[in-house]
Amino acid sequence: MALQGTSLKGKRGRKANENAAPSSVQVLDRSLHLLKLIADADGSTLMDLADHTGMAPSTVHRLLTSLANHGMLTHDPESGDWTIGVGAFEIGNAFLRYRKLGSISRPFLKRLMDECGETANVGIEDEGDVVFISQIESHAPMRAFFRPGRRGPIHASGIGKAILSTWSDTDIAQALTGKTLAHFTAHTLDTLPALLKDIQHIRSRGWSIDDEEHTLGMRCIAAPLFNELGEAIAGISVSGPAVRLPKEKLNLLGPVIRRTADELTKAMGGRRPDEL
Repeated sequence: MALQGTSLKGKRGRKANENAAPSSVQVLDRSLHLLKLIADADGSTLMDLADHTGMAPSTVHRLLTSLANHGMLTHDPESGDWTIGVGAFEIGNAFLRYRKLGSISRPFLKRLMDECGETANVGIEDEGDVVFISQIESHAPMRAFFRPGRRGPIHASGIGKAILSTWSDTDIAQALTGKTLAHFTAHTLDTLPALLKDIQHIRSRGWSIDDEEHTLGMRCIAAPLFNELGEAIAGISVSGPAVRLPKEKLNLLGPVIRRTADELTKAMGGRRPDEL
C-alpha cells in the first residue's frame, strides 16, 4: 500500500479537517512526510514545516514531538530547528547493512551451492524469527526452497539455532520465556532444556544442524555471521533432502559452512567474537 504525501506546494487552510481525529494511517502518512522534509532540508523549523505541508502548527508540533520521543528527531531549542535523530539513523543503517549483506553474500552462496550441491541461504533474526533474505537454489530436481522474506521459527531452523548459539543461555531463556516453541515434527526441540542441550553442541563444533526439526525429510547446516562488534546478525546455511544429507555428510559439510561464514563475515567488515 502506497502512502500519499502532501505536496510541498500545498496551501494552508485545512484546519477544519485537522480538528477531526485523524486515522492511524493519516498520522503515519503525515509523520513520514515530515521526516522526509526534514531530511531533505537538513533540518527545518516548525513554522517552515507548517507552511510546506499546510498543516496547523499545533498538529505539526504534536507529530514532531511524537517522532522525537521515538528518537527519530531531535530539537534545538535555541535555533528552533528539528533535525534527524539517532533512531532514524539506526533504521537507515540497518537497511544499508542488510542490503549490503544481500549483495555481498551472493558469490559466497553460489560457491557454497556449487561445493555442497544443495540450496544455500542467508537469513537474519527478527523478533524471534528467522527471515530469509537471499538464496541460491540447487540444480537438483528435488531441492529446498525458501522464498525471500519468508519467516521461520528460530528454534527449528539451522540459521536460527546458529544465531542462538552466540547468545548466553540466560539471554536465550529470557528471549523465549512466555513463548510456545511450536512442535513441527517428532524431531523438533520444543522445550528449552532440549534446545539448550543442542546449543551446547553447536557452540563446541561451530555449526548447527536442523535434523528434520521443521520439515520431515529436510536437513540444514548453518553457521552465524557477525558484524563489526562481534554480534551475530545473520546466518548462512545449506539445505536439502535428508537422503542427500546423511549424518556422515553433515559432519563433512559443517566445516565448509563455518569457513564460508567466516569469510563472508570478513567481507562484510565483521569479526568473530574471539577476534575482538
